[in-house]
Amino acid sequence: MNTFEATDQSAASRKPAAARAASALWRRQALFVITAAAVFGLDQVTKALAVAYLEPVGSIPLVGFLRLTYVENRGAAFGVLQNQTLFFIVVGVAVVAGLLASYRYLHTVPPLLNVCLGLQLGGALGNLVDRVRQGYVVDFFDLTWWPVFNIADSAIVVGVGVMTYYLLFVPRNSSEHT
Repeated sequence: MNTFEATDQSAASRKPAAARAASALWRRQALFVITAAAVFGLDQVTKALAVAYLEPVGSIPLVGFLRLTYVENRGAAFGVLQNQTLFFIVVGVAVVAGLLASYRYLHTVPPLLNVCLGLQLGGALGNLVDRVRQGYVVDFFDLTWWPVFNIADSAIVVGVGVMTYYLLFVPRNSSEHT
């Protein structure tokens, strides 16, 4: 075998690996973007439904302690920092920018963490859009013993919670990490 053939075979063997890496990167990014878009879309649709159907009646009991209650939240969780819209917009933009910037530098993110980051991004965007557009966030899930919340809030909490558990308790050499 001459040098040209060896170089040619070496280049040919690298192409499939490069193609596989590009495909894996595309799948990773698609999972992140699709999760974020699904959360954002579901959040915006449910908030529009809450405005259309709950705002006129205020609250609808469902089962046990679960109600649907229309709330215009001008603060953070538990009603703190009321009417600080500009502050929450700045924080929302910083969170979204931080998620996007850090995601760019995470080269090997397990699928579960991709979903967690997508949940956080979709939730942050959902609440940010509300604050920019209306000056408040529409909340509607009412457990009666907990502050009223929405899909975006749930996605953020679940994303952060699962990611925290994963980072603290899943061994780094685990097969789940890939």
